[in-house]
Amino acid sequence: MELPVVSLALWDNPDTDRAQYAAEIAQACHKVGFLSLVDHGVSQATVDDFMGLLKRFFALPAESKALIEKTNSRYFRGWERVGSELTDNRVDYREQIDISSEHTPYAIDVEPLYLRLQGPNQLLSDEIMPGFRDAVSQWFASMEHLANRLMEILAVGLGLKDQTFRELFGENHHSLMKMIHYPPTPIGQAGVNAHQDAGFLTILLQYEVGGLQVKTQEGEWVEVPVLPGAFVLNIGEMLQAMTGNYYVATMHRVISSAERFSTAFFHGPDLRTRLDPLQLDAKFSAAVTASEFHRSAGFMAKRDELVAGVGGVGSRSAAVYGEQLWNYYCRSYPDIVSKYNSPDVSG
Repeated sequence: MELPVVSLALWDNPDTDRAQYAAEIAQACHKVGFLSLVDHGVSQATVDDFMGLLKRFFALPAESKALIEKTNSRYFRGWERVGSELTDNRVDYREQIDISSEHTPYAIDVEPLYLRLQGPNQLLSDEIMPGFRDAVSQWFASMEHLANRLMEILAVGLGLKDQTFRELFGENHHSLMKMIHYPPTPIGQAGVNAHQDAGFLTILLQYEVGGLQVKTQEGEWVEVPVLPGAFVLNIGEMLQAMTGNYYVATMHRVISSAERFSTAFFHGPDLRTRLDPLQLDAKFSAAVTASEFHRSAGFMAKRDELVAGVGGVGSRSAAVYGEQLWNYYCRSYPDIVSKYNSPDVSG
């Protein structure tokens, strides 16, 4: 399987047939769920500067990184040690910093539980790492801008107005970003285990070293090559839900024999956004009906299913974005959920 390579500059070219361009990308998202993006407007110098900053962060002594340790954040933000996250109830062999969109927190006992995800980030101060906070914030903003452009294309590809998703996303967007260091993956383990992303879409930067593997619709694992200057786009479970499985959240994992650095941005709306199916032309549902892969596509198991021994994919989507995101945290960080909320992390 070869990932389609898409030039984003064509979207802004006045000579481009936007409907045709978007339809081709929609077809690629339907068939593969992954794309390589070039001409996206983020310079190589900006990429190199940001990834150099991440390398310097991960080279810090553990006691410095622990100043923003994720276990100290009820909002699941900050640095985590190798082996802290679970994917499909398996330990991931990576360390990372997680941040999310910042909004004023609700009361700590607010219901529903997913509203407790809204809060501040943890980032090192300028006294410890000058410029780190500003650089991370600027990168996050640039990824959000790029994601919004992509959502326009994905909407038009479905025969919708380009602002459809922007209007559905509500007032307090809640996106996530991971900045990741993968040590060489031990034999029999994974840097991150096989999974589908929980959000709407993901923008991933593979920097210099590969290791990202995608599972084809035929069940084969194939490696995604590192394309200089390119981002990787993949569809998340929320778009799968809202398009009735036309856009597909493709299973993927990371296994690398070499040290690896990457960053991933997971675009998401207001936590209260409902995931009701979009009103689409009948041709999209017909395409799903015609494909066993799409008809049977499910969602990552919830925490209670994992505890019961049922892993992988098979669950139904949550009705609200925040619920889906809460399910992810319950699966991946049951100890933090329990520490700040309740012993019941069933999701």
